[in-house]
Amino acid sequence: MNATPFEPRLASVAAIIADATRARMLCYLLAGDYASAGELARAASVSPATASGHLGKLLEADLIVCEQRGRHRYFRLKDDEVAHALEAMALIAERHTHQATWANPARQRLRFARCCYGHLAGQLGVALFSELLARQWLAPVEDTYHLTAPGRDGLGALGFEVAGLAKAQATGRPRLAYRCLDWSERRDHLAGLLPKALLAQCLDKGWLRRHTGERALQVTPLGRQHLADLLPLVNAL
Repeated sequence: MNATPFEPRLASVAAIIADATRARMLCYLLAGDYASAGELARAASVSPATASGHLGKLLEADLIVCEQRGRHRYFRLKDDEVAHALEAMALIAERHTHQATWANPARQRLRFARCCYGHLAGQLGVALFSELLARQWLAPVEDTYHLTAPGRDGLGALGFEVAGLAKAQATGRPRLAYRCLDWSERRDHLAGLLPKALLAQCLDKGWLRRHTGERALQVTPLGRQHLADLLPLVNAL
């Protein structure tokens, strides 16, 4: 008698993601924020009851987590690993249609700047990584990057508060900054604690603004004033 073939865990997880409704929910959560069941139902174009069933399957697969706040439940992706896996699958899915897909005017806003699980992605995210390397504000250390002394001074002069990241850099947990392959650009942008802090400050200071219900980000007039020195790309807006 032949033994039952071993089924990789990958098969069951892929089956969960393969459903179109659940895929839309996961993509919505790629921004890195919590979302209510109602928001995810609207994003997936399904009824609240249908959304509840799909969310249960995503929770069971350990792809998302849920937080109860009063009478309401809010959901987000489990962690960075889930976000990176989803972006990698998107890259594979668009291998043969990448140029046409991202040339579509409807996706230009998303391509220019978007939130990728709390850090900056798209053309602006790739440009940020390139500029930090060119100025030697980041230094490679094994599979990660450290913020250099000139980097701390330079970002501070531009209005960013990065002094509080010293402890994370010293311990290496969580990683301060590391490469993340960009979905639209197929080049690396930065993931990790530093880029999350930079994006959060850009949003708090009103330099970047979210498009309602989207992952896309918009550079505000105030942002063009403050970010143009670091990211000349904003002058093209």
